[in-house]
Amino acid sequence: MASELAYLHGKPESTGLLRSHMSDFKVFEQLPFSPCGEGEHLYIHIRKTGANTVFVARELAKYFKVKEPLVTYAGLKDRFAVTEQWFGVHVPGKTEYDLTDMDIEGVEVLSYKRHNKKLRTGSLTGNRFELILRDVTDIKSLSQRWLKIIEQGVPNYFGEQRFGINGGNIERAEALFSGQKVKDKKKRGMYLSAARSLIFNEVISHRIQENLFNEIQVGDVAMLSGSQSVFCIDEVDETLAKRLAEHDIDITAPMWGAGELMTLAQPMQLEQHIAEQHQSFATGLPRFGLKQERRRIRIVIEQADISLNTEQDSSKNIVTVSFSLPAGCYATTVLRELIDYQDMTKRESNELNQGIS
Repeated sequence: MASELAYLHGKPESTGLLRSHMSDFKVFEQLPFSPCGEGEHLYIHIRKTGANTVFVARELAKYFKVKEPLVTYAGLKDRFAVTEQWFGVHVPGKTEYDLTDMDIEGVEVLSYKRHNKKLRTGSLTGNRFELILRDVTDIKSLSQRWLKIIEQGVPNYFGEQRFGINGGNIERAEALFSGQKVKDKKKRGMYLSAARSLIFNEVISHRIQENLFNEIQVGDVAMLSGSQSVFCIDEVDETLAKRLAEHDIDITAPMWGAGELMTLAQPMQLEQHIAEQHQSFATGLPRFGLKQERRRIRIVIEQADISLNTEQDSSKNIVTVSFSLPAGCYATTVLRELIDYQDMTKRESNELNQGIS
């Protein structure tokens, strides 16, 4: 699905391999606070390798002998990676835990501490990524694109993970809107999110194709940097264009749901046009209680760094990139603009499905 979306900087010329090893993809979750040391919730900071977030949550529920909904996390993390993230377990009382006997495959406990508030989905400032790309070709082109990405950002597309294997979450969303029952709330939420994300991604892609990604129009809805505050543009001037170029504001696109679009004029016409192409989603999402929201169309990466280890033989070229992204943004979206990469975990999965040993 991502292959059909427009590139902001054109399709990359460089190629390379992603996740040749599990440790080539590292994620470090960043919370906006530290556990205070007292309260009904035990916060556990773990390092997981090759483990699914939902799997770890279920295993923690078994360990603490609590129902699964009493184990929470701020966000889902990649399975094929080494990730450090927090889990919260609701355990009232003053029991002092010793987690040295915890034995969950792929999980290492880094620390744990009580806190007085539940760890809720989305309660993180962002994630830091450290990624290794192997067998990289055309290092010069890659280096030039890296500078463009730092300066101009990348489209804030939802990554392929959002849509499931081979876009399966989209198919399940269509079935859901056709009347199929899904009792599992988490799965239902995943399908609804995939439907919203598809409309959002296509709005961005069309703006790029029409050279409107970095151009504010009358009727656009802008979002303030570092905030979720939005306002509709009724007049475009040099000051506004300067604020966009300096990343003080961002153009937004819709996260579809009930209610009227905030956009006006041509931006509203574009968003309505995209929604009409996915009529079952546009009419189905409001029925499940989702409301119209806005999300910025650009990611500005922070704390960006790159390291090049080059040889005459490109099969030995290794590029390491690190950067921080706000919550809800995808590292693979940044990589997509940087390099035409092959995710080795997908290749291995395809080979297994085809019976290749």
